[in-house]
Amino acid sequence: MGHAEAGGSPAEHLDGVLARAQNAFELDDTELARLRDALMHQTELRSCRQCNEPQGPVGYSTFRHVFLLPDGSSGLLWELEHNTARDGSLLYELYLDEEALTAAERRVHELTGGGRWEDEDWEEFEKGPVWFPEQLLHSTVPLEMSRAYVADNSADHARRVLRRAENADRPGEEVEQLLTTAFAHDIALAPKPRRRSGGRDATWCRFYEHAFLLACGDEISLWELEHNLTSDGRLVCEVYLDEVAAELAADRRARALGVDL
Repeated sequence: MGHAEAGGSPAEHLDGVLARAQNAFELDDTELARLRDALMHQTELRSCRQCNEPQGPVGYSTFRHVFLLPDGSSGLLWELEHNTARDGSLLYELYLDEEALTAAERRVHELTGGGRWEDEDWEEFEKGPVWFPEQLLHSTVPLEMSRAYVADNSADHARRVLRRAENADRPGEEVEQLLTTAFAHDIALAPKPRRRSGGRDATWCRFYEHAFLLACGDEISLWELEHNLTSDGRLVCEVYLDEVAAELAADRRARALGVDL
């Protein structure tokens, strides 16, 4: 199955999700406008299922796109990704309502040759550990992260990550040149999100790891620090070549403002 990307600004991320959806025209414009004004966003895998058929694997995945809004609340957008098309290509559907999502999952479940939909089994699955925004923001427990490389304009993705970096010590031309050979990439929200306080005065800090596979066989990661640790509270992105440098930068920004992360 495919991979739901979590990079870019919330508005850019929303535009990308809407562009690939089959049913974007059905979504409420007012709610989409709210999500477009989000300060930050993240993407979480909610569930997935795959059947090995003679003609190839058929399955579906559900992603939860979480948007952190200026008033401190969260907005949710559900994305159902499946390959039930005749040619096996990926299809995407979006839902603002979880009940409508469940109905769509039932339909796709049947299309993939799934057995009877067991509500009780599904409810039991939902009791498993799901990381909601508040839990993520306060979590100090390391989470297992595994690579899920996707070959999808990876060199261009690297270029866009570097282009939005505002720090003067971001990776230079040598790294940019290496990344022009990237043919696959993976994006992960690092398990160290932080927030000082809630409401409009919240101080946000998030880390993303963008891992790239290069044509020479090497792997290189860009660590993106997304934060509003600025004098005017403006959301900015910084990019570093290693996790420690990103951590130190976040600590410097926090100390300059006199806040604790």
